[in-house]
Amino acid sequence: MLLNDSPIFHISPIPLWLEDFSEIKKQLDQWREQGVQDLRQYLINDAQKVEESASKIKILQVNARALELYEAEHLAHLCENLAQIFQQDMLQTHIEELVQLWEGKTHFINTSVNYTISGKRLDIQLRCTILPEHEHDWSKVLISTENITPYQNARRQEEKNRQIAEARFNYSPTSLWVEDFSIVKAKLDHLRSIGIEDFTTFLDVHPDFVQQCIKEIIVVDVNQATLDLFGASDKDTLLKNIHKIFSHEMNQTFRNQLQDLWDGKIQHQHEAVNYALDGSIRHVILQFTVFPGYENTWSTVQVALVDITARKKAENYLEYLGKHDVLTKLYNRTFYTEEINRLERSLQRPISCIFIDLNGLKEINDNYGHDAGDEQLRRIGNVLSQLIQNTQYSASRIGGDEFVVLLPNADEASLQNSLKSLHELMHINNQYHSLHPISLSIGYASTLPNERIEDLLKRADGYMYTQKKKHYGH
Repeated sequence: MLLNDSPIFHISPIPLWLEDFSEIKKQLDQWREQGVQDLRQYLINDAQKVEESASKIKILQVNARALELYEAEHLAHLCENLAQIFQQDMLQTHIEELVQLWEGKTHFINTSVNYTISGKRLDIQLRCTILPEHEHDWSKVLISTENITPYQNARRQEEKNRQIAEARFNYSPTSLWVEDFSIVKAKLDHLRSIGIEDFTTFLDVHPDFVQQCIKEIIVVDVNQATLDLFGASDKDTLLKNIHKIFSHEMNQTFRNQLQDLWDGKIQHQHEAVNYALDGSIRHVILQFTVFPGYENTWSTVQVALVDITARKKAENYLEYLGKHDVLTKLYNRTFYTEEINRLERSLQRPISCIFIDLNGLKEINDNYGHDAGDEQLRRIGNVLSQLIQNTQYSASRIGGDEFVVLLPNADEASLQNSLKSLHELMHINNQYHSLHPISLSIGYASTLPNERIEDLLKRADGYMYTQKKKHYGH
């Protein structure tokens, strides 16, 4: 029984074609006689020969599944539409078929693109077999054209998703790191296995464990935003200088991370301090996540670093403004009030204070302008900053021309030393600015036994006003 008469051929669930390749064989033999050696390149150079070769194939029969797949009513209908079914996409596939036949293969598999008569694209897995007893002339070749469009669509979607994921990683404006924490997990699991329960105490006793774990982290990949954040030209440069980025400040941050991981928090965040390769500081929020599917190994985790350096600078500046006088760089009245309350609560004794008032500020402003007055205030700020340098004392501007120096734990002798230093610093300053010397009214006091700070301040302030009256001749 001939194959095309077999019921198996016609009821097969796979589209089958019975074709005559005898003219193809003659063509290949002719090319050999002409001296062709590299058939693939020969055909690539002359696409016309590929089309001519494809036209030499004769379709003897197809089964019902093939007619259904290509939307043909019968064999004649199918043959009438071969140009629609086998479009330009087929030329490369046909080259590969010819090459495999050229190399003597009687069975081969290819993937290709066909089209239904209505124009629907089909991804095809094509299997070609020269039937037994027809190897001499290739007059009977069985071809199956299995529709693998759903499979190929899934592969294309997977590739598209992979490319999107890579693009999101590479072009994310946030610094992203992919890391392998599997050895860290093994270390933590080992501690549990030997009976460690209080991990905090363990880290207190073995602080070197934190550094051991840091060394076991494997950086798999980083994105462009990471290179930009830390000023690295490429990934290799970044990874070779990783020790510059994660300085000693990271030890406490990583210890906190280890504690989170020990407690089962495989998603957590912390503020951290890093450094760019040029040494400049980077304040970041570190967001740690073990990727889904890797909870048992931690072999793939993502670390996102959100740069909050600018925010930190703004916060620090606002905090500075809240407690400092912009003109003199000394503390302001808000800080002074808080410090008085703190000292009262702390019961620190003895405490001394110095009240200072700039004489003649109004006259300076009236005669020379407010810039000249501001300059004198700045000069006092510089002098008082020098006075309290390397001490626990504080100097505050509490009014337009009023200043207070608080001296915790300073007795009468320490107070007198500070007053002496203040007069010396003012003398030097006035020598440098002899055209506009500064004149100060100064009051001071040290706490008496059981005296409240409020009363101490009143005594010093009263003494200062006495000096001011003497200056103005009252």
